[in-house]
Amino acid sequence: MVQRDKVGEEYPGNGCNEFASRNAAVDTGKAPPSKEAQSQAVTKIRTLFISDVHLGTKGCQADLLIEFLGSYDAATVFLVGDIVDGWHLKSNWYWPEMHNDVLQKLLRMANEGTRLVYVPGNHDEFLRDHVGSTFGGIEIVAHAIHKAADGRDYLVIHGDQFDLVVNHARWLAVLGDWAYRTALTCNRYLNFVRRHLGFTYWSLSAWAKLNVKNAVNYIGRFEEMLSAEAHRHDVQGVICGHIHHAVMHDDFGVRYINAGDWVESCSAVVEHYDGRFEILRWVGPRLHPLTIETPSSPPAKVAA
Repeated sequence: MVQRDKVGEEYPGNGCNEFASRNAAVDTGKAPPSKEAQSQAVTKIRTLFISDVHLGTKGCQADLLIEFLGSYDAATVFLVGDIVDGWHLKSNWYWPEMHNDVLQKLLRMANEGTRLVYVPGNHDEFLRDHVGSTFGGIEIVAHAIHKAADGRDYLVIHGDQFDLVVNHARWLAVLGDWAYRTALTCNRYLNFVRRHLGFTYWSLSAWAKLNVKNAVNYIGRFEEMLSAEAHRHDVQGVICGHIHHAVMHDDFGVRYINAGDWVESCSAVVEHYDGRFEILRWVGPRLHPLTIETPSSPPAKVAA
């Protein structure tokens, strides 16, 4: 039995009901599995953390996410924000059938007994008006405290609340979002050429994050602020999303885990029943895990 998580208090957010009014009702009936899905081995895990899917954008890797979800049977699934991209849908409606299939898959999981907890982010902030509600078996919360198998508590939060650009210069955040989507478009053309030349996938935006000084400093500051928030909640770790950079470390005295994204890295975090956490990267029929085990002794506490 999985211990239920404590729901946190609401963070402020702007309301937006446009997506809810425009999206068609989702069929929660069971669909027959494909032959490919039947041939895949399903791994049972305690908890799955997914963030930054950005349904409603052309960069969303919905087909790979469906494959991934079909390969894991989780007792609890946390949707750690920006699952639906309300920003993009408001200005340019884009909703192919595959994106609806992702929602159907999640609703079927909830209908079949998986506990689903949705922590809205800035791109799906319209759901923050519905914190405390349940839709199709999916709980909407502002943040949560997840008790891991080893007894440690983790704050689960999207993380945009600690992004000064999002909170104090929204126009710049929107501009940055446009620039990111432009980089993803360049990625598609670049990697089309690379594939024909026999090279593997290479991400321009990911390269910039790890090599441009200001971007590296921003990631470090973001991680430090999220770790400080974990200290404030008196928990041993934080699990977040928002910056599309999957990583796990103890650099700031607590365990910091970022679940990554399903736009370019196609990464997620799983918690096994023995208490191990893993960052997994899905690249198609074959899974490439980046394994990082939780240390046996709790991380030392430092002043936030």
